[in-house]
Amino acid sequence: MRAKKTVVAAMIAATALLATGCSGSGATADGGTDRVSFMLDVSVLPKHAPFYAAVQAGFFADQGIDVKIMPGSGSANTVASVDTGRVEFGWADYNVSILNRAQGASIRQINLVQGKSAYAALALPGSGITGWEDLKGKTVATEGNGAMVAMWPAVLDKLGWQEGDVNIVSAAGEAKIPGLIAKQWDANLALSVSDGPTLIAEGYDPVILNWADLGLQYYGNGVITSEKTIKQNPDLVKRFSTAMQRGFAWACQNQKETARIFDQQVPGFKPNAVADAVQGQCDLMWDDENTAAGFGTMSDAGVQKQIDLAAQYLGLENPDQISPADIYTNEFLEPLGPDDTIEKPSA
Repeated sequence: MRAKKTVVAAMIAATALLATGCSGSGATADGGTDRVSFMLDVSVLPKHAPFYAAVQAGFFADQGIDVKIMPGSGSANTVASVDTGRVEFGWADYNVSILNRAQGASIRQINLVQGKSAYAALALPGSGITGWEDLKGKTVATEGNGAMVAMWPAVLDKLGWQEGDVNIVSAAGEAKIPGLIAKQWDANLALSVSDGPTLIAEGYDPVILNWADLGLQYYGNGVITSEKTIKQNPDLVKRFSTAMQRGFAWACQNQKETARIFDQQVPGFKPNAVADAVQGQCDLMWDDENTAAGFGTMSDAGVQKQIDLAAQYLGLENPDQISPADIYTNEFLEPLGPDDTIEKPSA
């Protein structure tokens, strides 16, 4: 199986490095520019390069928006920061958004950046693992909680395996890569766009087994905002979403430039890993659904599938009390197809 590589994870002090712009809560700068904050899902990694490129290339400025990109500390914290008004926009895991919405968070997905989930199993070359069938009888490490470990039974069901056919062990997030390299276990459960590039930065060409290859097609991360922001400033939401759509698409159409911009903004990551991360992130943009409907779009059927998934594996209670309309809206998106060429805004 072809290994799909991705981003370096040298979690340096990139956590403290922000893109560009000033802080604020929808405040207006001189000249009528709106100041907003955009919080990532985790600490700054090369998988976030398209966001930095979109800002630097002028897509947000073209919409009258001055953006500060903020590091995150998990999608749940990003959702809470958006819900409480600490930031105006965030990038968060779709399942986490659903769970928090069901628990009362007043947020909504407005732009599905990742049409496909990055869930994967990763192994080192030469490990004897080249396909899913090779995982049987092996030891696989994952963090002790979170969506991936909770949803692992879905993988077993697809493979027709029993729970004991793979030995799952818990490892701290920062220990997973060192443990894999030290051969303490045979593979990791991880996001392909995060851990894959980490291994590339360490000199390995990882084997990456994507859950999507088994037919487990889920939404990945998307852009969220609060219901309050949607109600009070729909024009800002529209302009932000337009800038995000066009800027992200431009970044993926100009991947070398995107990698160069990210290296300028967030130095310290190895160039080959950054380039691979950008490619991996861009490969998650499109699925069969949004190829027809437009980049960033979601559907009632697709969101209902996520709700059912959360109920089956993630502990979502009373799933019949939440509907797709509670979770997402496409009203702030423009039609944008995979064949549309995006030009950088003029100075």
